[in-house]
Amino acid sequence: MAVEPSVEMIKQRTSDAPVVRADAVALPFADRSFDAAIAILTIHHWPDPDAGLDEMRRVASRQLILTHTITDLNDFWLTRDYFPEIVQNDLLRFQPLQHVAEKLGGRVEIVPVPADCVDGHLGAFWKRPEAYLDTDVRAGMSVFPRLDPAVVERGVAQLTDDLRSGVWERRNGHLRDLDEIDIGYRIVVT
Repeated sequence: MAVEPSVEMIKQRTSDAPVVRADAVALPFADRSFDAAIAILTIHHWPDPDAGLDEMRRVASRQLILTHTITDLNDFWLTRDYFPEIVQNDLLRFQPLQHVAEKLGGRVEIVPVPADCVDGHLGAFWKRPEAYLDTDVRAGMSVFPRLDPAVVERGVAQLTDDLRSGVWERRNGHLRDLDEIDIGYRIVVT
């Protein structure tokens, strides 16, 4: 059972799984309706993350949250060199990881991003920088529509220039030898 507050996002779904239009802070399910509740890169969008975490605990015996540490993005070439505004903005939106773990009574595990990741989240294309030049790729990441269009234009132009000139390769070419990377994605598991 999927929960999604946005009609637009529901229309974009490719899964046949049932979906309920609702908000994480007021789940329309009875206590302990599910064995597990999963939230993937979403709690930073909730109007009240603590209330949403409480709701997850209410409706499910176990919880799994995929989230991000944000500060690790200071070392990620995309946000460090081209879009530092992403880190500045998301520091205000993301719950501190330790707070989420304590609230749920869970443990934290590192989630490395594989080189061939196809999910489309912000760090998915760390080894394929050309992907970030694609408007459709950026449109699938919630951070880019929230940035000033001039900031996006500036960052894309700089990345384009750095890819053409070889600057990106000199700075970050060593990443091409890696199969996965840790850029701050974490799972909190109860």
